[in-house]
Amino acid sequence: MNGGVGVGPADGATPVSDTFAAERQAGRLLIGLTYLSVGLLAIGVGLMIVRGISPLAGGPAFDLAALPSIVTGLEPAGIIWLGLLAVIAAPIGRVIVSGVSYARSGDRLMLAVSLAILVVIVVAVATAVETAV
Repeated sequence: MNGGVGVGPADGATPVSDTFAAERQAGRLLIGLTYLSVGLLAIGVGLMIVRGISPLAGGPAFDLAALPSIVTGLEPAGIIWLGLLAVIAAPIGRVIVSGVSYARSGDRLMLAVSLAILVVIVVAVATAVETAV
């Protein structure tokens, strides 16, 4: 018995379904972005400690245009903002990977669900940006 997977090629190997492969890829994406996020946040906090900056002192507002310069300048706030962006990107990336998988497999319902989730995220971000200005 091969765990419920269809009969594989003559050599005994079982094919991996596209959906399973996409789920595996999405899981790896989440794991990778989680490690990246934790690493960046730890580096940012470490830089704060080294520079004597209190985490309770607050920090600069998020400015996407200025982010590259403050990250390359090894400013703690820039590294922390980059880590937070990675945290936010993880579930969004997961939805995108799943949506692409559903599109490839022809699952229109789940593709529509994925697209609806992305629309909700875009509307939420646009609303947050508009109210922050």
